[in-house]
Amino acid sequence: MANKVIVEMNQVTKIYESKVMHRALNRLDFEAEEGEFIAIMGPSGSGKTTLLNIISTIDMPTYGRVVIDGVEPEALNPNELALFRRHHLGFVFQDINLLQMLTVEENIVMPLTLDGLPIAEMKRRIARLAHQLRLDGILDRRPDELSGGQAQRTAICRALIHQPKLILADEPTGNLDSNSAKEVLELLSSINDKDKTTIIMVTHDPIAASYCDRVLFIKDGEFFNEIHKDERRQTFFQRILNVLSLLGGNVNDLRLR
Repeated sequence: MANKVIVEMNQVTKIYESKVMHRALNRLDFEAEEGEFIAIMGPSGSGKTTLLNIISTIDMPTYGRVVIDGVEPEALNPNELALFRRHHLGFVFQDINLLQMLTVEENIVMPLTLDGLPIAEMKRRIARLAHQLRLDGILDRRPDELSGGQAQRTAICRALIHQPKLILADEPTGNLDSNSAKEVLELLSSINDKDKTTIIMVTHDPIAASYCDRVLFIKDGEFFNEIHKDERRQTFFQRILNVLSLLGGNVNDLRLR
């Protein structure tokens, strides 16, 4: 039986009007199935962030159709859209955006507090996720007492606490050292594997992309190529580099860690 399609985009075009009209996406088709871990790659200005913004319902297409988990975001009013975003989507950014005045635990439960979930249910979810993400010992710390990896694990925990179907990650390892980046990528892989949470990640890093099931390459807002993982991460990584070199990306001095 085929997996359920979580994201469906048909012939999506996004045009930004300013002094000069800019076509950020051009008739792009894209699908993501339940349980996939997908990387989106492409040169600077290729439309990666625009694509993620449309999937995240932060932006709407100029033309074309978008369906997220069976819902057309364009048909929702602003309140419905905000609720849909909060209940169905989780976000992980390069800038971790933790609230400095709150503890790790308070940062994590914030989405549940907004929904008025019972305290007992909040504590149950915190206990399960904090253990899974190895945050048990730091729940009472403030963000300025955390390492980069701990802060990003906290942000991932916050993204997962309301059990979304879809996690959207924008350069989640961009500000991390190589060890913390590896830890975060292994964590995302584990969440994807165990919970069958769909993850779509924009990245410029071929090492990060090599953790995914599939890599979509876009250029000038259009589909350029797509490759699927194989048995060995090393060969998948090499194939990612090969496509990036065709795209004209800088792939010097990269080694798989």
